[in-house]
Amino acid sequence: MDRNLALEFVRVTEAAALASARWMGRGDEKSADAAAVDAMRKAFDSVRMNGTVVIGEGERDEAPMLFIGEEVGTHGADAPSLDIALDPLEGTTICATGGWGATSVIAVAEKGKFLHAPDTYMDKIACGPAAKGKIDIDLSATENIHRVAESLRKPVKDVTVVILNRPRHNDLIAEARKTGARINLIGDGDVAAAVATAWPETGIDLLLGIGGAPEGVISAAAMQCMGGDFQGRLKFRNEEEKARAFKMGVTSPDKKYSIAELASGSVMFILTGVTDGPLVKGVRFLPEHKAMTYSIVMRSNTGTIRTIEAFHDLSKKPHLKV
Repeated sequence: MDRNLALEFVRVTEAAALASARWMGRGDEKSADAAAVDAMRKAFDSVRMNGTVVIGEGERDEAPMLFIGEEVGTHGADAPSLDIALDPLEGTTICATGGWGATSVIAVAEKGKFLHAPDTYMDKIACGPAAKGKIDIDLSATENIHRVAESLRKPVKDVTVVILNRPRHNDLIAEARKTGARINLIGDGDVAAAVATAWPETGIDLLLGIGGAPEGVISAAAMQCMGGDFQGRLKFRNEEEKARAFKMGVTSPDKKYSIAELASGSVMFILTGVTDGPLVKGVRFLPEHKAMTYSIVMRSNTGTIRTIEAFHDLSKKPHLKV
């Protein structure tokens, strides 16, 4: 995969972040998400590729833009064929409430290298490179916390576990607390939380719990770039979701997916902050129609991770001068 594409993709997440950040704290999730989707879709039109959205905003009859199966990019015989996993606004509630950690994210792989995950739930576990190969979703939270502590060579009381704050996690949270580990409960945004386990400055060591399956695949792509570890298992809410999964090619509903089965080959991961979070700052709107964005760009081929601060003159970008 051409490394120059990484900078093309960061322009796409920047556009989505700039558009959705206008809706920060305004209590309107739908408008924030729609702004991100619309800006991302338009930005894709300038990227030289034959792209197919394999993880997006839903299926064609459920989403007006960036639906699963939609083709994006300039297209052409000499353009690379790529699969795209995306979330134009990861953390819609976070953005709508002005909270911590809303982002715009894209993961890119060669054709057929992403699990085509249905829009259902996924049980997840993620850690950084130091504990790679030590975690196992089939083990208890207690055992996984102790394994991470041993791998990081620090006491359990210094291990930080991030978990989505949901009623379904009450037992998980109680078990994690009994170990003596530090618990970071988050409202949304488990892609950034998974990535944070491999980003030492965040102080987060382990992600546990159930979140969105599409976000799980995107997280796995990021962890491939960072040398971390990730496992997932689909958790269907009803028979309709299970039937949709079989239609998308899932043959074993109870399968434990390794990181390589979720995202493999040459992978890119791109994230731009919408609101301030554990990885990057959010969008800053400056005087005279100027703005700053903060992004992370990763490639699995080289393991290179770039942080990008970009200054935008919105007067020269009429589609973003709202």
